[in-house]
Amino acid sequence: MEFDLNMALVILAAAAATFATRIGGYILITRMKSIPPRMEAALNAVPAAVLTTLVAPAFFIGGWDSKLALIVALFVGLRFTHTWMLVAAWIVVMIWRHTAGV
Repeated sequence: MEFDLNMALVILAAAAATFATRIGGYILITRMKSIPPRMEAALNAVPAAVLTTLVAPAFFIGGWDSKLALIVALFVGLRFTHTWMLVAAWIVVMIWRHTAGV
């Protein structure tokens, strides 16, 4: 594998852009005396948006074991803590894969 200058420049540019957006957001928030309600609502929506971007591809592209595990995790997560949600989904995937011979 040889060194590719263009790829190194793309990686450096992506790192610089990521750093600039993170530090820019931090500077913007620290300079404000109070956070406007609309900005607070947008910041509160970020965790749900990130979770959706992680879960949706696994649900729509993954196999039936992933789909069933995510559905079980949803219902367990509505009633119990995150740990039990993860354990329940893991058990579903392990049982599915063991019985399916995957």
